[in-house]
Amino acid sequence: MPWRECTTMNERVRFVILASEGYRDFSVLCEEFGISRKTGYKWMNRYCREHSLNDLADQSRAPHSSPRRTDPDIEARVVALRREYGWGARKLQVLLKREGKSLAEPTLNRIIKRNGLLRRADVKGHATTRFERDVPNDLWQIDFKGFLRLPGTDISCFPLAIEDDHSRYLVGLFALPSIEAGPTRAAIRSVFEAHGLPRETLTDHGTPFYSTTNAHGLTTVSVEIMNQDIGMVHGAVSHPQTQGKLERLNRTLQEEIYFRGKPRTIEACQVLFDVFRETYNHVRPHESLDMDVPISRYVASQRPYQSPPPAWRYDDRTTERQLNTQGCLDYAGQRLFVCEALAHQTVGVLELNRRLIVQYRDMLIREIALDTHHGKAIRL
Repeated sequence: MPWRECTTMNERVRFVILASEGYRDFSVLCEEFGISRKTGYKWMNRYCREHSLNDLADQSRAPHSSPRRTDPDIEARVVALRREYGWGARKLQVLLKREGKSLAEPTLNRIIKRNGLLRRADVKGHATTRFERDVPNDLWQIDFKGFLRLPGTDISCFPLAIEDDHSRYLVGLFALPSIEAGPTRAAIRSVFEAHGLPRETLTDHGTPFYSTTNAHGLTTVSVEIMNQDIGMVHGAVSHPQTQGKLERLNRTLQEEIYFRGKPRTIEACQVLFDVFRETYNHVRPHESLDMDVPISRYVASQRPYQSPPPAWRYDDRTTERQLNTQGCLDYAGQRLFVCEALAHQTVGVLELNRRLIVQYRDMLIREIALDTHHGKAIRL
């Protein structure tokens, strides 16, 4: 699984922990990790500056100052014109030339991007080639279609679609009353129980699959998926082509709704979705499948859903603790916040230099200063 791969950063963390414990000769430890003593001391010196694991991240090679950077007054003028008119670099270049300021188009584009003034329409990079996984259940795409306002009511239906990337088989299509975590988890769980587990899932950065309230984007939905040993992949921001198959599916579903007429209840939506799913999988020819049907290329996964999920095995140096309903940890008489999305989950904790390192599965989540109770996310 993706989070079990031993990343360079986690190797650095392991090295620093072992070196800090002092149980092994430093030269021997460097040899075990396949690094030079110079590299080992570099990692230790970075860590010892603040005793923070975040200092182990690769340092930027960019210069501290750039003598060729655009004059701040001119950059401010570019920003002002961009905000006033919303135009692109070519048009702004003409306006600036009228004022006696000459800037190259790439420079203007960098200024626009640097100041956070890109619009969605400015983001290029449409997918140019079609891709698919080689076998069924290697990747499932999961997404909410835009909500449907039910006629004559103030009720909305939120269609949740789950599609196998290889076969285009629609493993699940649900009429949900909201995009809240509870109904979403229940729907995904029912698909896992019926079809087994995929190796990975692909979602966007939206609710309820991704959260901006923590550095790792964890939500209760993503945590439940990860607890089944399923890798989570998030598509590129403002790039729906990443989930192009679901985008096309959503368009087909919308055409079906317009053809059949909008249902008036959530229950009627589910009936329509069940009929649509059966037709989509077994009857409708797919051009991307050489006019075959998805069921011809799909077989259920051999990995069964497990309830409760299998426990994660932490390192021997790590103590296992269960977080409370708010995602907090009770440690040495202190209540320490870790991550709300990890409520009730078992985490691993390790005390190092009066800081508590909190790990969820293979993810380093948070380091907390035990003297001040101040915690910060580990961004590695």
